Amino acid sequence: MENLNILVLDDERVFRDEIKEFLETDKFVVHLAGKPSEAFEILKQSEIDIIILDLKLPEMDGLTFLQKVKELYPDVEVIMITGHGDMDAVIQAMRYGAVEFFPKPFRLIDMKAAIQRTKRYISLSNKYKEVEHSYALVSKELRDNVGYEIMGNSKAIKQVVDLMTKVSKADSTSVLITGESGTGKELVARGIHYLSSRKNAYFHAINCSAVPEALFESEFFGHKKGAFTGANEEKIGWFEIANGGTLFLDEIAEMESFMQSKLLRVLEDKKIRRVGANNDIFVDVRIIAATNQDIQKLFDENKFRSDLYYRLNSFEIHIPPLRDRREDIPMLLDYFLKLISQKLNKKIPTVDASVVKALSAYHFPGNVRELRNMVERALILCDGNKLTLKFFAGLPLIDEDVTLDNEIEELFDLDEAEKRLIVKALQKTDYKKSETAQLLNITRQSLDRRLEKYGIDL
Repeated sequence: MENLNILVLDDERVFRDEIKEFLETDKFVVHLAGKPSEAFEILKQSEIDIIILDLKLPEMDGLTFLQKVKELYPDVEVIMITGHGDMDAVIQAMRYGAVEFFPKPFRLIDMKAAIQRTKRYISLSNKYKEVEHSYALVSKELRDNVGYEIMGNSKAIKQVVDLMTKVSKADSTSVLITGESGTGKELVARGIHYLSSRKNAYFHAINCSAVPEALFESEFFGHKKGAFTGANEEKIGWFEIANGGTLFLDEIAEMESFMQSKLLRVLEDKKIRRVGANNDIFVDVRIIAATNQDIQKLFDENKFRSDLYYRLNSFEIHIPPLRDRREDIPMLLDYFLKLISQKLNKKIPTVDASVVKALSAYHFPGNVRELRNMVERALILCDGNKLTLKFFAGLPLIDEDVTLDNEIEELFDLDEAEKRLIVKALQKTDYKKSETAQLLNITRQSLDRRLEKYGIDL
């Protein structure tokens, strides 16, 4: 925005010309109009950034013109000028969207300062709109193809989405996704695929820990009929299935050394050979790998090939655990409530404030997957129209940040109060049953019965 386009609408020609002459010295492009009809013609033909608008005009007053401009051209900013000191008009103009207001007479230097302020505002507003528009488009596409589980309003998850968007455009770049179990690594991989030019091809997910060494080549590369005992028909391997698309290698750190070397060769040569075949098949596959382990530490300990690590780690995306983006918990809770209620054919219940508070304080070792499972269990147990803490058994069990004293004082549900008291005693004794029973002044057997009754697992 080097040169702003400014429209001056005033019925006094001398005044218009004076403003034009002054502003053009600062390289602004200035258009002049003496009445609203002329101004609308200019707006149709030119991209206007700022309108300097007189309140008293022929054809219609300035406030009416301001309203019409904001309806037709909402991104155009308006600075109001008048020689009539009407405070009601000032307030009304601001309500209609004017950014500045000057009474006549005023100094042209003040006008210039106001335009510079408005210029900075327009620049920031445009950047914000670009970011929001980009994120909204990405979010919509991800929601449509992947789901809400990787959505949120936190800075951390927006950064993940931003990285997904950027790397999706480089559709031959290998990606390594790291993060704890349950954070949504496969969802991020699917998101990258659906945002890329490969989205109309196949996305194939493989759990590397479930592939035995003996079947590795047959599963990944395929085999010819009769290639080995039991090969009764020709089989296409996973690389061919995903040709033109994306191959997602989950738990890549669990892959045996022999398989790592075979995989590395394919990634470097971009060709495979079926077991029992004599010819190579060229493949165009994007590789996205994922692990919940410290893969750097594994290759330092010679448990993972460093050359494969560097080949896979062209671009890394780390998904933060849910406890590091707690502000996303209410949105995810709302999403899972709607999704699972629909699956269970149940009316969506209201949620007690204490549930949101407890969930937001809980540290979620199982991350988003654990939250989903919690919500599903609670909805199955709930027969009424309100979800309370009693449907989230053991929720504060391993989170000392959830303070129960005040809640127990105000709680008149005996079972719920007893359960919370047991939980607090367990926390105090570091979950040692004998010490917990002694603290509660009950027998160990009595504690075991209560733990089973309230669904508290240790």
